[in-house]
Amino acid sequence: MTQHYVDQEPFDPYSIEQLTPEQEAYYRAPQWKLIWMKFRRHRVAVISGLFLLLLYLSILVSELIAPYDLHARHTDYIYAPPQSVHFFDQGSYVGPFVYGYDYKLNMENLKREYTPNPAKIEKLRFFCQGDKYRFWGAFEARAHLVCPAESGTFFLLGTDRLGRDIFSRVIYGARISLTIGLIGIAISFLLGVSIGGVAGYYGGWVDAAVQRLIEIFRSFPELPLWMALAAILPVTWSPLWVYFGITIILGLLDWPGLARAVRSKLLSLREEDFTVAAQLMGASPPRIIFRHLLPSFASHLIASITLAVPTMILGETALSFLGLGLRPPITSWGVLLSEAQNINAVELYPWLMVPVIPVILVVLAFNFLGDGLRDAADPYK
Repeated sequence: MTQHYVDQEPFDPYSIEQLTPEQEAYYRAPQWKLIWMKFRRHRVAVISGLFLLLLYLSILVSELIAPYDLHARHTDYIYAPPQSVHFFDQGSYVGPFVYGYDYKLNMENLKREYTPNPAKIEKLRFFCQGDKYRFWGAFEARAHLVCPAESGTFFLLGTDRLGRDIFSRVIYGARISLTIGLIGIAISFLLGVSIGGVAGYYGGWVDAAVQRLIEIFRSFPELPLWMALAAILPVTWSPLWVYFGITIILGLLDWPGLARAVRSKLLSLREEDFTVAAQLMGASPPRIIFRHLLPSFASHLIASITLAVPTMILGETALSFLGLGLRPPITSWGVLLSEAQNINAVELYPWLMVPVIPVILVVLAFNFLGDGLRDAADPYK
């Protein structure tokens, strides 16, 4: 029987394809760097993150950005419409300016009518001295980023029923509406991680008790429950105490979703080898939960938190709009929207609905950012 042998080339270890420096850096990168590299490819999430970063930086200097003080009233310009910024007048470059208004009361529908007068050119001033204010309540100042002309007006988003500049009030309201979401989510995060971590780690009757508690909380409709708890806040409380009361209510009612996510993750991770090794070394349950288990899916927690912040903002906006949340003199986007409850006023002066625009933009930005973080943290994508 004849046997045929096939000649085989000897194995050459140097024939293996060498990794490029970029590939080597990718395969050796830690988890957080991989998440960042994938997140950067999600352009909408990156843009949303930058937008939110600018908003949160702006609340540090709200007094400087706003052209007017929060409570400044212009009784001659009640329900004045938004003024457009122009740069050219009759083909000649003038610089940033607005046209002054001529006022007339329409006796047929009692609507205040303002007509731009081309003869009234009111140039805007930048880095100027304007209305007095107390910067963060600490000291008095008058510096503003932009100011109207001397004896002029600058109502970028119009004015309300008391002649207050809506743009300035939206800027001030961002400080409350944006921070109430962060404080509320901090309370929710602490409760959700602690309760969910205990349920997932111990299991058994502890897990069953926590699950029943979560089901009870989830069975109540959110908005009526928010309204009921907000309504019991004493009317004698100061606006600051009402602010903290609303944040605590929002935080106490939002933790079940996060607790359930933490519990399901810990149920699977508590059987892993590194958990058993930590137990054999004598580590306490709190140390195992917070030092070993939670960091293993911290990226998912960050994405969940990001998606939960809009719920807090919408909750405060809804309560304040219904008159059960924050109350003047505290100003938030929900408080500003309460001015738009009169449909007749909105029909005549539609710019009263302008504060709903930043609410929509912030909620969308948080959702896009959360989607980007979730996709970046997913190891299967």
